[in-house]
Amino acid sequence: MLLLEQHPDIKWQRDLLLPWARSQVSFLKDLATLRNPRSRFSFLNYLHTKGRLDEFVNMSTFHPYRTEMSDYLQWVADTLALVRIRYGARCERIEPRLGVDGGVLGWQVELTDGTTIGCRDLVVGAGRDPYIPSVFDALPADRLVHSSRYCSGIRGLRRDEAYRVVIIGGAQSAAEMFRAVHDDLPNCEPTIVLRATAFQNYQTSKFANERYFPSFVDEFFDANPQTRRQVLEEMRLTNYAGLAPPFLDELYAMMYQQRLSGVQRSKVLPMTDVVAAGMAGNEVVLQLRDRLTGRTYPMRCDLLLLGTGYDRQMPQLVRRLQPQLGLSRLTVNRDYRLELPTPSWGACYLQGVNEETHGISDSLISVLAHRSQRIVEDLLARRAEAGTEPVSIDSVNAAETVRIA
Repeated sequence: MLLLEQHPDIKWQRDLLLPWARSQVSFLKDLATLRNPRSRFSFLNYLHTKGRLDEFVNMSTFHPYRTEMSDYLQWVADTLALVRIRYGARCERIEPRLGVDGGVLGWQVELTDGTTIGCRDLVVGAGRDPYIPSVFDALPADRLVHSSRYCSGIRGLRRDEAYRVVIIGGAQSAAEMFRAVHDDLPNCEPTIVLRATAFQNYQTSKFANERYFPSFVDEFFDANPQTRRQVLEEMRLTNYAGLAPPFLDELYAMMYQQRLSGVQRSKVLPMTDVVAAGMAGNEVVLQLRDRLTGRTYPMRCDLLLLGTGYDRQMPQLVRRLQPQLGLSRLTVNRDYRLELPTPSWGACYLQGVNEETHGISDSLISVLAHRSQRIVEDLLARRAEAGTEPVSIDSVNAAETVRIA
């Protein structure tokens, strides 16, 4: 098996890898534990290997720092013996290799450096495309920083400059940028604009969290499409448009301390829409509308940070396959395999983009261990049916399976 990683190393939420940010999911939902608690690839074994197990236990938390979870993923990658990883390999496009009957024989993966790699089976786990609302189309790229590139976007700015920074969005990523920019640009004046009446907590009840159990994926998949849509809408505040409760408390304390000191450096503008955006000289000018009064007014700034989330469509990399395969829409079966119109030798599996059919947990690490198991078992079963009898997961040949990350 060959893993293509576009970056020079493995990192989790690379451009929001803030030193104080914590994982919002229990460390037990790592790459292996919920599937096999005795796996050597568990987060606890990582801590033991690094000599930090006692100290982590003493922290009395299920939520490690994000930097620690990121280092765990790199540790796993470094530990793999039977999977090759090619770093700095960004996928530009995927082409199906079709037989005379129209069935897929395999896939051709083209990288940005012009290299092509052929494979029988393909697993795409590159994530969704960042969502940039059309209201910002007229702004130059150097004035917009989406949360997916916050750290690298801020890195090139002068720390001593008194930037007027506006953050758009009311969910976790927007709030994290609002908090982080106070340290990263210590002289800036940050304002966060959100449509909601106020920042809101994630709904984190234990009853709601049962909808993130791997076992719920089966129930959700078997439901009719209308029920699925209703469930996703009802569960929206368990993962979207909200903040982790401890972090929300930290933000409020920060704002309270500013009031206490008499120096109100930061602003929160709730119930506010951005109705237009453009440039006036060297300034970004936003037209804001107060949702309570209907009043529209301008706000001038130097930099926009977008916590606007990700496009709900399939990633563009995958959407390009639709006309080539003659598909009216892109759907996957229970094992995350792209449904093809003709029986095929090759298969394509989609990871983390199947909320519509597999539930709200699909884009999270909550079901990652079980999802990976389903994909591998399907790979092996298909090869056994075709007359190639693998004896274990390790027998999946590097020339036959490629995963794009």
